[in-house]
Amino acid sequence: MAPARPPFPAIPLALLLVLGIVASARSSTAGVGYVSRLLEIQDRERAPAAVQLAAARGVLRRLLPSHDSSFEFLIISKDECGGEICFMITNHPSFSRRGTPEIVISGVTGVEVLAGLHWYLKYWCGSHISWDKTGGLQLHSIPKFGSLPRVQDAGIVVQRPNPWSYYQNAVTSSYSFAWWDWRRWEKEIDWMALQGVNLPLAFTGQEAIWQKVFQRFNTSTSDLDDFFGGPAFLAWSRMGNLHGWGGPLPQSWLDQQLHLQKKILRRMYELGMTPVLPAFSGNVPAALKDIFPSAKITRLGNWFSVESNPRWCCTYLLDATDPLFVEIGRAFIEQQLREYGRTGHIYNCDTFDENTPPVDEPAYISSLGAAIFEGMRSGDADAVWLMQGWLFSYDPFWRPPQMKALLHSVPLGKLVVLDLFAEVKPIWITSEQFYGVPYIWCMLHNFAGNIEMYGVLDAVASGPIEARMSENSTMVGVGMSMEGIEQNPVVYDLMSEMAFQQRKVDVKTWIDLYSARRYGKSVSSIKEAWNILYHTIYNCTDGLYDKNRDVIVAFPDADPSSISFSQLRYRRHGKPLLRRAVLNEKTGLTDQPHLWYSTSEVVRALELFLAGGDQLQSSDTYRYDLVDLTRQALAKNANELFLKVIEDYQQQDVYGVALHSQKFLNLVEDMDTLLACHEGFLLGPWLESAKQLAQGEEQQRQFEWNTRTQITMWFDNSAEEASLLRDYGNKYWSGLLRDYYGPRAALYFKFLKESLEEGHDFRLKEWRKEWVKLTNDWQNSRNLYPSESMGHAFHISQWLYDKYLRDPDTYDQ
Repeated sequence: MAPARPPFPAIPLALLLVLGIVASARSSTAGVGYVSRLLEIQDRERAPAAVQLAAARGVLRRLLPSHDSSFEFLIISKDECGGEICFMITNHPSFSRRGTPEIVISGVTGVEVLAGLHWYLKYWCGSHISWDKTGGLQLHSIPKFGSLPRVQDAGIVVQRPNPWSYYQNAVTSSYSFAWWDWRRWEKEIDWMALQGVNLPLAFTGQEAIWQKVFQRFNTSTSDLDDFFGGPAFLAWSRMGNLHGWGGPLPQSWLDQQLHLQKKILRRMYELGMTPVLPAFSGNVPAALKDIFPSAKITRLGNWFSVESNPRWCCTYLLDATDPLFVEIGRAFIEQQLREYGRTGHIYNCDTFDENTPPVDEPAYISSLGAAIFEGMRSGDADAVWLMQGWLFSYDPFWRPPQMKALLHSVPLGKLVVLDLFAEVKPIWITSEQFYGVPYIWCMLHNFAGNIEMYGVLDAVASGPIEARMSENSTMVGVGMSMEGIEQNPVVYDLMSEMAFQQRKVDVKTWIDLYSARRYGKSVSSIKEAWNILYHTIYNCTDGLYDKNRDVIVAFPDADPSSISFSQLRYRRHGKPLLRRAVLNEKTGLTDQPHLWYSTSEVVRALELFLAGGDQLQSSDTYRYDLVDLTRQALAKNANELFLKVIEDYQQQDVYGVALHSQKFLNLVEDMDTLLACHEGFLLGPWLESAKQLAQGEEQQRQFEWNTRTQITMWFDNSAEEASLLRDYGNKYWSGLLRDYYGPRAALYFKFLKESLEEGHDFRLKEWRKEWVKLTNDWQNSRNLYPSESMGHAFHISQWLYDKYLRDPDTYDQ
């Protein structure tokens, strides 16, 4: 019986060539040669084929249980892939026989098998896989068992251009993973494998390892209570930025997280991944200075603490040239080996991430690098150091001599650098390919898990290819190094593909396919909307960091008289957009809402999204995108309303301030209602996931305080001064707008009106006191928030479009 025609047409070979999907002869880079010995070791030590196939089969059963019998999986050798890492998709010899497998997916590891499965589901069945919070799975387009589409008779072979696909940032563990249980981790590991990720960070549970190591060096439990940060701030205590903030860590947490880490590592190894374990960076408990008085331990400077509060700031760093450094480094690697039973030989260490060396002499820096690596090598003779290259992006200390000294302090092939922000600020270009050292081209994209529609799709589609094909390339992989996940699924869908793309991707063609896959059908208005989004929101070329500073979620802490206006040339419906705020330099506040596109075009995209609603309202992926797009348009509206309030204030228009401030507050309330329509925009799950990991009421309070603090004040404050990191972790979440962002704005507007009505200057200090108190009270509150969505996304989006966006004159007022 011939298979039924799939609802999503199979991708023709000509189109595959346009997308760069069909494998072509690959030129291996010099960097791959430098790490070839490690790759050989990893191949030898990988889990047996039967183990990898069983793990891959488990992913298929969780993803698509109805089609468990439709696919046959095979592990093949690199020789069968032309000496490279690849996956193959072929028709099963018994394809037409009822009840037999239809498609054979072969791969060098379990990860390649699952990446091949995902490729087939995307490009032959028109499916889409994203995080649950961003709409989850679109599998309705997959034909039923027995009716899967055939591939061309010769089959499909897709090679990796480079061996590694890296995943995570050192802080993702806090912004996104902090409260995950095994069920959520299993979903993420499945997602990683389907996206082709084979080099993920594995940082969970390391505090339990450190506890055992430092106790061997005579530190006490109370010493470590002051050393470790709380669960939502562990990333920064690990990097030596802070200590004790949000802590202490209960012993139950340490034990629980270590147990979880063992399950995480076991599954990663079973699938053929290489988990990256942490290494010693020099960050030590304060007590070690007294225990080893002759050791070269220095206290670091303040890292964003108000008034340099020593209770949280100014951590202690053991100089890498001190013999004790290698001793502790070796003990940490060995303890991990005892606990986990194996290693992938790659270790992350970021001693200088936002911690500048005390001396810029190249010889000294070289000695530091050599000692840091020796701490790893002494515990694992095959160790390779993986280092985030963020320090080279932001710290002017790292001029070419200093950079070369650090990069060349380790034997060639024993250090791999993450070009962390390569889609916007590629270091490989300005550093002669990291001065000959292997590196991974990474897309940073997101800061702090902020919710903002944003991307640089053209750079993602071309940057890795340009880097790999450049002269004397030392590139060895691609990576996704975002600070927070579960946002902008289109960006991560494309970036994950770059692990297998041999040529630059035609983004226009790719976007057309994406919109059909994401919703399970092609709708002309939606296709047109996505083309607008591609050329606007997802085409940011201004080179700025996209930390979301929209007024709602990052309210300006400024005297309204210090805010001036500058003209922008964006136009909406033929009318010039009014203005953009610029804070006076005297305030010291430079962050402004980021706007790089015409808002009128994005409103037009929303109109087109709404026009397609009749055909797509049942799609969860559509509902997520509709809510997100409506939120994006309304957020920029709110920025304009705020500026109108300030303009009214500066003109001493009491009525105007009252009118426009109320409009702003109404908009915040309406946006909260919008966000409540989808699980991806709720505060409740963040809070509840933390409380579910707690044992007892005291831990519940502590963990909930951690969750609330990270997304509001972030770090410490005084009674009169807000945290220097306030709103860095901001979120557009229902509940947060209604109960925190709205009341904060109302408080500011109250002071504005009082200033005009009573004839005095704006009372900035008093506003700050009340704002800080409001925030601290909210951090300590225990009110509950829904964990399930409520409201009809399409109807509410349509209502808000009609209310705020349809009439441009109303929008401007």
